Amino acid sequence: MRFIRHFRITNELATAWVGLYALTVVIGFGRFLFTATLPDVMQQLSMSTATAGFLASMNYIGYFIGAFVAMFVPQRLTWSMLMAWAVVSVLTTMLLFVPNMPLEAWYVIRLLAGVASGLAMIFSSTLVIQSFSAARRSVLSTLHYAGIGVGISASALLTWQLLHIGQHFDVIWLSAGVLSLPLLLLIYAIRPLTDDATSPRPRFSVMQTYYNFKRALYQASVGHGRAIALLALSYTLAGFGYITSATFLPVMAAQRLENAQSAGLMIWLVVGIFAMLSNPVWGALAKRIGETKTLMGLTAIQALGMFLPLWLPDAVGLYTNAVILGLTFAGIVSMTLIIIKNINPEYSNLLMGLATVSYAFGQFVGPLVTVALAGAADNFDAGLLAAGFALIVSLLLVIGFWRVSIRTA
Repeated sequence: MRFIRHFRITNELATAWVGLYALTVVIGFGRFLFTATLPDVMQQLSMSTATAGFLASMNYIGYFIGAFVAMFVPQRLTWSMLMAWAVVSVLTTMLLFVPNMPLEAWYVIRLLAGVASGLAMIFSSTLVIQSFSAARRSVLSTLHYAGIGVGISASALLTWQLLHIGQHFDVIWLSAGVLSLPLLLLIYAIRPLTDDATSPRPRFSVMQTYYNFKRALYQASVGHGRAIALLALSYTLAGFGYITSATFLPVMAAQRLENAQSAGLMIWLVVGIFAMLSNPVWGALAKRIGETKTLMGLTAIQALGMFLPLWLPDAVGLYTNAVILGLTFAGIVSMTLIIIKNINPEYSNLLMGLATVSYAFGQFVGPLVTVALAGAADNFDAGLLAAGFALIVSLLLVIGFWRVSIRTA
């Protein structure tokens, strides 16, 4: 107990690795392990595509709620809230091991897992990135955000290995939860150096919090309202556009390819690997041509990726979609957050929170639309078509934002 009480991590590189592990758990397992295990879940529970889509949307609406609530949390509570919601993330992962749970319990668990993902994503990023020195912030932030791709890859590998030895989704979720437990000790180790437990704290007021938020939103958007609106709407459509593949790609692979189970997991592993590798590439490109032009290119490429399985319905189209999805979605996230932060750096946390809420709303709507378009035949072609057109509109909005930014400058 004495070791745990005095255990502390202050090294910047080690903190970045803790951040990577945190995103692996709260995003990779908390959100995307559902995608990896979905074909087995549907088979073992005789679950329809419609139910699977609703479960996915419950997780995404939870992410929306978490991102929204995070905007109101005082800075001094960042670490304690991160610890609390990391615990929720681990518990909701392990709870899916419980046998014969009613469907209503699945909805509640996936909702809470989404809330935990949204809150822990923002709090971990704030806590970890603020601990870096200015000289190393760019490089170490890339390592931190690589946790998203690592989590996707880990979810695919864990699912693949356990299915191969005859286990099913329940053991997979329990194993992911057990693998997540050390994160709680590591988050404890990166607690702030100053202990504010005994310092006086201002009295909390819901109305005062609301008025503070309203005033800050007005001040953040003065002179930038049109630019913020264009970028936020673009980001909403980006969330809508990528989520069809991010939710149903393994199911599509299981429908179309031989060795259905392994094909679905292999294709999801491809997404994770390319997501891990993409951030440094797009970061270097952004330094040369700027974040906005890089975002335009990423959005155009992702739109093309959504159409490829329609033009090439065999393995080539699906695997190319997986490669493009992995390469682009993390880049779109990081570029958009950097751009909106730089619109008014004094209110960067608020603007990044608004962007995350916009993205989460698009993710929530996406699976519902895809399921409705899939129909009884479980045909995802119309969903991919809708996603591709949404990304084209997103690209046009980014171009509009770019022109507004030029005129403002």
